[in-house]
Amino acid sequence: MCNRNLNSPSLTIARGALRDAMARSGWRPDAIADAELALAELIVNAWRHGRTTSPVVLFLILDGTLRVSVCDDSSDFPEQRDPCALAESGRGLQLIAGLTHRWGAEPQKRGKTVWFELDAAA
Repeated sequence: MCNRNLNSPSLTIARGALRDAMARSGWRPDAIADAELALAELIVNAWRHGRTTSPVVLFLILDGTLRVSVCDDSSDFPEQRDPCALAESGRGLQLIAGLTHRWGAEPQKRGKTVWFELDAAA
C-alpha cells in the first residue's frame, strides 16, 4: 500500500503547474479540473503500482490538445478492469477514461509512460 500523502509537494506542484498552463491557454475551468484529477490519478498509480517515488510528469498543449504523460519505473502495463462493487481500489483507469478523450501506455527503456489527452474543442 502506498504511504504517500495525496497532497505531497510533488503532486501539488504538478497539479498547480498544469492548472496554470491550461488557464493561461484559455481552457475552461471544468476541463482544467478534469485534467488535474486525471493527473493526480496517474501520479498515485506511479507511486503505488509503478513503485516510483518521483515519477516524471510532462505535459504539452498543442493545437487545442493537452497531452499529459507520467513516467514510472515499472514495466507492468496498466489494465482497465471492472472491480468488485465493494473494492477499495481498481477504478483509477475507469476514472481516467471517463475524464479524458484518450489514454494509453508506452514502454520505455526503463519502465513505461502512461498518458492521457484532452481536446479543448470537445
